[in-house]
Amino acid sequence: MYKLLLCLRYLRSRYIALASIISVMLGVATMIVVNSVMAGFSTEMRERIHGLLADIVVETSSLDGRPDAAGHMAMVQQVAGKYVEAMTTTVEVYGMLSFQYHGEWITRPVTLIGIKPHEKAKVGPLIDFLQSYKPTIVDGKIVRPAERSADELPSWKLTTSAQENQKLWNERQQMLVESFSDLDGDDPSSPEQPAPNSEQNDLDPSQPVPDVNPFDAVSFDDAKETNESSEGFLYVGLGLISFPYEDKQGQVQTMMMVQPGETVAVSTVRASRPPEATHFNATVVDLFKTGMSEYDSNLVFCNLEYLQKVRGMIDPTSRVGNITSIQIKLKDFADAEQVVEQLQSIFPPGIYTVKTWEQKQGPLLAAVEIESAILNVLLFLIIAVAGFGILAIFYMIVVEKTRDIGILKALGASSAGVMSIFLSYGLALGVVGSGVGVIIGLLFVKYINVIESWISWLTGRDVFPETIYYFPEIPTAVHPAMVIWVSAGAMTIAVLASILPARRAARLHPVESLRFE
Repeated sequence: MYKLLLCLRYLRSRYIALASIISVMLGVATMIVVNSVMAGFSTEMRERIHGLLADIVVETSSLDGRPDAAGHMAMVQQVAGKYVEAMTTTVEVYGMLSFQYHGEWITRPVTLIGIKPHEKAKVGPLIDFLQSYKPTIVDGKIVRPAERSADELPSWKLTTSAQENQKLWNERQQMLVESFSDLDGDDPSSPEQPAPNSEQNDLDPSQPVPDVNPFDAVSFDDAKETNESSEGFLYVGLGLISFPYEDKQGQVQTMMMVQPGETVAVSTVRASRPPEATHFNATVVDLFKTGMSEYDSNLVFCNLEYLQKVRGMIDPTSRVGNITSIQIKLKDFADAEQVVEQLQSIFPPGIYTVKTWEQKQGPLLAAVEIESAILNVLLFLIIAVAGFGILAIFYMIVVEKTRDIGILKALGASSAGVMSIFLSYGLALGVVGSGVGVIIGLLFVKYINVIESWISWLTGRDVFPETIYYFPEIPTAVHPAMVIWVSAGAMTIAVLASILPARRAARLHPVESLRFE
């Protein structure tokens, strides 16, 4: 009983112990805040990296693709059907996206992916990224845009606003053509000068392209009657046709250079030897934003049948197009490793590669994990410094209380009892410091975006600019296991730091301690 009484008395009366408590508290709070922010970043990054990728991707090594898409999917179903929830085939090729903005041509290098939207939506969260399908949360309920029903799957159907944009775009292009023809004094439809909507100008790169209107514009009425195999349609990454800027109030706004319903020019290569350039015009049906700049500033989705057609990937006999990849969604991603092994046994290496989304994005995920581990090591040194402070304070207490220790031992206190006083004292410092640190850390994490806004207002500078980090606010994720091991680690360090002073106090001889008193 005397051990507990002495421990509590020292904890209340020794103000020097407050320094140890504060150091442990700051170390614990810092580790909780940083780990929560890093966990939030890691979670958001993983979700965004996974984003448009399916769980498993089977890819060919050739941009020309492989025939018999149905046969390939049947092979996947045969060896791993019980694990597979959905599949879709795609064509992936590099290309160039061109469009006009304020009279100037802007060209972007892109990765062009041919998809069937309703199938792609089943293997990945495509519908959550498309702007006209993107749901919002109002009063805790998910609300989808009025133009899209809750159960509607993605398609190449233009929304009402996109149709209006298409009509305005066509009218604007027609005005440009007429003004161009008026300047030259020629009739744009005369035999001497091919009309801008000539098919010859559309796909033949050897033909001259008019300076003002190179597009083969599809009229508003004709667009209603087309289907996805006879006209090009696109989902374009928001980063390709927009740029962020700050308004006068310091808010991040987005300037759009292309709107859904407008037509853009696409260039890519044909599936031939040697590769030949091919060009076509396509209507932007929708925009997507995953929050991952690598996707939003690089990917363009096109209707699969049309892309196969313009690239010459359709067999004239069977009328079936080649594919370059099969994307697979699993019922449980925990089975991914086993499924990959099974698929690798039927798809020969060198011709095909079979990878999970994590393997495809391995370097980026590894970089995030390494950064998090290094930060944990560095931050844990803060608590280690607090441990050395406890060690120094306890040594000072042992020297100061040498006479009191001698009296205790003379009254019958054992060496183990004296040692347990200091160990209990160290544990008490660790418990109090960790407890207060956990409370402060969790409160800081909860209100971190409020604190960020206050600091930004105080300094006059945005601490967490969205234009750099691509996050509208600081992401956080608190894991109970992390809080427990940080608290347990701090208490362990406090106890370990008190062992040497406790051993020294336990070895004091009563007579030697009282000799000079």
